[in-house]
Amino acid sequence: MVRIDLHAHSAVSDGTDAPAALVRAAARAGLDVLALTDHDTTDGWSEAQAAGAEVGVRVVPGIEISTRADGHSVHLLAYYPDPTAEELCDELRRVLDGRRQRVPAMVARLRAAGIAIDVDAVLRHAANPEVVGRPHVADALVAAGAAQDRSEAFRRWLAPGRPGHLERYAADLTTMIGVVSRAGGVAVLAHPWGRTQAPYLTAERIAALAAAGLAGIEVDHEDHDPAARRALRGIAVQLDLVVTGSSDHHGTGKTGHALGCNMTDPEEFARLMDRAATARLGSGRELPEEWSWTR
Repeated sequence: MVRIDLHAHSAVSDGTDAPAALVRAAARAGLDVLALTDHDTTDGWSEAQAAGAEVGVRVVPGIEISTRADGHSVHLLAYYPDPTAEELCDELRRVLDGRRQRVPAMVARLRAAGIAIDVDAVLRHAANPEVVGRPHVADALVAAGAAQDRSEAFRRWLAPGRPGHLERYAADLTTMIGVVSRAGGVAVLAHPWGRTQAPYLTAERIAALAAAGLAGIEVDHEDHDPAARRALRGIAVQLDLVVTGSSDHHGTGKTGHALGCNMTDPEEFARLMDRAATARLGSGRELPEEWSWTR
């Protein structure tokens, strides 16, 4: 059986492995297909694709995009968008600018709370300074002795309501689904009932997103308990949405999310690729051959 993991992060965003190392780890874990879905960037695609060709892992190019809906943070997975699409690039640039601009203000708040860190300390933990965010602030807090790991750093200092939390720009969710489609890609809700998102993303709201072009729901995820998975799978079936499963792997930066701990059924993956092909044709875009799902 083909083993497919459609959500993983490299050090290009907030993972701890370089893209090539992540793909090699996927091969060792017995995966046949791995999606690289770094936060708000496509910078790791080329390195990951080259490593995939070497070790026999098919790399699906993706992005996990920071979006917001009615004040709620929602992560959106985009697969196979044209990375040169101007509208998509503009939105991602705004998101990344918001990430970078937030860090000095977060550091100032933490210093006011008695934590001796500075912006340079945060940047030392970001392999790609273009994609710096809360996980890298968390790593700086760990290095400063203010937390034992990223999880504790978020709980004590960085979660909403904590001293270092600060909102930033995120794209509108419904708008971004359209942006991804016009870029020739397909959009899937990431862990929609994980963390604090469950009260907002009701079946009715997901139905509205499906009408706006949403292609699928990430159902099998470590943040979803069995009851949530059953309910989300039912919503997906009712709305004819693709069901995906994935690890949301971050290397050593996030425990309990080993590569392949959740996977996507090959038939569902084929449905996702069919929708990607339709989106590509509808957008009129010529994607580079190395990202083609027909290879």
